[in-house]
Amino acid sequence: MKLEASARQTAQAVPNRIESWAKVTGQALYADDIEWPNMAYGCLVRSPQAHARILGVDLAAARSMPGVLAAIEGPGSSAPYGIMPSNQDEHALAVDKVTYLGEPVAAIAAESFRQAYAAARAVRVEYEALSPVLKAGAPEKSLPQVREESETGNLHKAVDLEFGDVATGLQTASYRREDRLFYQGNNHVALEPHAVTAFWQPNGQIVVQSATQVPHYVQRSLAKALGVPEHLVRVMVPTLGGGFGGKSELFPHEVAAALLSRRCGRPVRITLSREDVFYTHRGRHPVAMKVETGFDAESRIQAMSFESVLDGGAYGSYGIASTYYTGALQPTTYRMGAYRFHGERWYTTKPPCGPKRGHGTTQPRALLEVHMDRVARDLGLDPIELRRKNLQPAYSVTVNQLDITTSGLAACLDAVERMSSWKERRGRLPYGQGLGFACSSYLSGAGLPIYWNPLPHSGVRIAVNRDGGVHVACGLTDIGQGANTVLAVLAAKALGVCLERVQLTTQDTATTPVDLGSYSSRVTMMAGNALLAAAQHMLSLLTEAAAHHWEVPAEAVARDGEDFCVDGGGQRAGWTEVVRWAEAELGPLAASGGYTPAPPRGRHKGSGVGPSPAYSFSACVAEVAVDDLDGRVQVKRLYVAHDPGTPLNPQSVEGQIRGGAVMGLGEALMEAQAFNPDGRHRGPHLLGYRIPTILDVPEIEVAVVGEPDPNGPMGAKEAGQGPLNPVIPAVLNAVREAIGVDLSETPLTPDRVLRALERRRREEAR
Repeated sequence: MKLEASARQTAQAVPNRIESWAKVTGQALYADDIEWPNMAYGCLVRSPQAHARILGVDLAAARSMPGVLAAIEGPGSSAPYGIMPSNQDEHALAVDKVTYLGEPVAAIAAESFRQAYAAARAVRVEYEALSPVLKAGAPEKSLPQVREESETGNLHKAVDLEFGDVATGLQTASYRREDRLFYQGNNHVALEPHAVTAFWQPNGQIVVQSATQVPHYVQRSLAKALGVPEHLVRVMVPTLGGGFGGKSELFPHEVAAALLSRRCGRPVRITLSREDVFYTHRGRHPVAMKVETGFDAESRIQAMSFESVLDGGAYGSYGIASTYYTGALQPTTYRMGAYRFHGERWYTTKPPCGPKRGHGTTQPRALLEVHMDRVARDLGLDPIELRRKNLQPAYSVTVNQLDITTSGLAACLDAVERMSSWKERRGRLPYGQGLGFACSSYLSGAGLPIYWNPLPHSGVRIAVNRDGGVHVACGLTDIGQGANTVLAVLAAKALGVCLERVQLTTQDTATTPVDLGSYSSRVTMMAGNALLAAAQHMLSLLTEAAAHHWEVPAEAVARDGEDFCVDGGGQRAGWTEVVRWAEAELGPLAASGGYTPAPPRGRHKGSGVGPSPAYSFSACVAEVAVDDLDGRVQVKRLYVAHDPGTPLNPQSVEGQIRGGAVMGLGEALMEAQAFNPDGRHRGPHLLGYRIPTILDVPEIEVAVVGEPDPNGPMGAKEAGQGPLNPVIPAVLNAVREAIGVDLSETPLTPDRVLRALERRRREEAR
């Protein structure tokens, strides 16, 4: 496999991101920037109770206040909805009871935001307090039921999967070990808070401009919630200021804005505050996990048993998929003879959890990689060597029936080992300093859509105008990862034209073919393949037109730059001229393409979670310094290698790797969506919820490795989520080497480090 020390080496060949100028000059318009004539402003009334029955909502005082145009409450406001077909359990405004602090119970629209906010404070809601449910897996009899319609109490979902004979594999193992880890939940903290403007127009169409990652799914869910046909809902996405999974389903403020617009006959905007964002949440699940692994005499994995218990919060959200994902991808990195997974997701009276960058795979990867390090220590092996012994090979099938194509994982191990001088430095640093290693994998798009259907996951339509311009329409959403640039670059390369000819229309359900959205690192793989199919169709039209004009077979027509020519002959014509020949013959030129992944290999229940057209692979070495007086952990340097197949935009790939590493750093050291005993968020603001600043970011060395993947567009795989996953366990493992203490809970806050050191001192004293 080809190894590059840094993606910078090839970045010069790729243009800047096509939206860069608009963003750096302030011309880019985000959801809260767009002004509509006669626009009203909305405000949600949120519950101050974590769990309570609603005895009454009094809107009279609010309706009489200056500027108020509409006021609505829960009953009858909308039909239940949910992103997963099996969990249609949400209403825009709470009906009968609230199940987390901050749940919306009413909504106000007024001439100005100040007036709407004042009226929201005047709404009187009478509650009957119920006991909060704050612990996943708590005994059923001691706690009230969160979702009263649930037939399994507070247990939302239980999953049991087994591949091979795990019991025998563990019993006959030469060595076996069990480890546990609690991974704290955390929030996306996208730079842009959620915002929406909805306008219920006189012709019955609802136009929604929203900060969402999934316009198609919002269109589909909003139509259900409002009881209108899907074709009457148009969802448009302005420039998006980050999502990381936090904007990938329908939210109450989007439904409320549409309902208020219908009441007052004006466009209505609702913008969430940062505190509102923490209550809306849908972030990473807190997960308690246990893994037990048996190894043979050659230190190879015979059998593995993995268990996870997820705290899901008050609603289903993506929770069923999240539960399966906590067990799905362990075998993609390591070959094993048998594998068992048991997962549970529980309802609690907290803001609902959902997908965050690395959806459902980040937490189990943290435990698995910490576990592998502890195994290596017990067996007297170098941690990287233990991984090498157990790598899942390229072009293989995992024990749980996932198809691996290309794998750059071995090259990732080699890269971080070399960059960090691992062999020379590991175990030789002074007390308080350490190196830690971890590796991981991720999807290049989920193999099945959220609602199962035979339709393409992504569609692209290409139109070529008689001026030679190329117009590409696709419903993909650029959430800051550079998706628009990738699509434009692919179009230019596939059609053989300069990038300046290409114009895009994206992020609009009324004017583009369906793309399922930006989640599971699917955009490059799926929109890219759809684009290539459309481009191939368009090229065939143009080639046939040139062949007809020159009276030669189509096989004789070749390309020389943008020009068409007869192979071996003297005829030559420019791109625009051939376009005009084709339009004269065929009429306006348009071609479309779609992409649907191959069906999953597995046929067991839950087999739809985990399959992907291709998997990316990553590895990380973290270098840390730990102060045993105050417990502070400082990450001094990160070495990260990632396998994205062929990097279509090396500059963006490196940016994604660095961004993922920094987000992983925050989850490892400081981020926690934590709650008081009454269900109140401990810090729903950026003073109480810490994220890394520029002062916390260490030097990050990046390597891009791998080879073209046969399933990817021009060989590309994902780069947006995979690089995050190995960072957290690499830091955990580095801290263990630095101070000789195992930590089994994230984040590694100073108090946790000090408590672990104190426990060790007491044990040594005994």
